[in-house]
Amino acid sequence: MFVAIPLMIVPFVFYNAVMLGSGLPSFASTLVTVPMLSGALWTITLGDVVILVALIALFFEVLKATMSNRNSLLNHMLSMLVFVVFLVEFLLVRDAATQLFFTLMVVAFIDVVAGFTISNRAAGRDVSIGL
Repeated sequence: MFVAIPLMIVPFVFYNAVMLGSGLPSFASTLVTVPMLSGALWTITLGDVVILVALIALFFEVLKATMSNRNSLLNHMLSMLVFVVFLVEFLLVRDAATQLFFTLMVVAFIDVVAGFTISNRAAGRDVSIGL
């Protein structure tokens, strides 16, 4: 049953927890600064980590889309619901109108489109016509 839960809910919940001020640092706060061989400093912010988590979640969602079982349709419907919630919050909530949230919303949209497309392709290969 946990396979049906869309993983894009994790960055969504984390973004909202930070946005609502749950004591977590802001997205612009620096987590790590790494000196590079070129002399430049590479800084990793909390927002960068959230995008990384969203991309990892997208990878696993694409892997889940290749499975054709009963939970796949439920996963696709819930992924669409997560995208719609992203979109509504982006349009209606002032603190969600940021580039970070927009990027997370686009990742959720790619999850929906890729999930339906991959499942449709995989289902087409599962159909065999016997003569």
